Amino acid sequence: MRIAKPILLVTTPIGMAEGLYEGYRLAGGLVFIMIAMVVVMLAALGSVIVVIRREAARDAAARTNAHAAVEPPREG
Repeated sequence: MRIAKPILLVTTPIGMAEGLYEGYRLAGGLVFIMIAMVVVMLAALGSVIVVIRREAARDAAARTNAHAAVEPPREG
């Protein structure tokens, strides 16, 4: 996994760009439909990431509030 992840992170965008170029070369204007599909998939991925981060922040805040409610205030 130490080698596979960087290879995938580099080769996937290169493969997408090459695929879009070949799609344009072979089908012309139909590549815009392919680009629209990629944009929709990126929007879906982005919305999933936003929801996960929002829920993680909410859970962290709930844990902090629960921890603060359990500890009695200290008198100095």
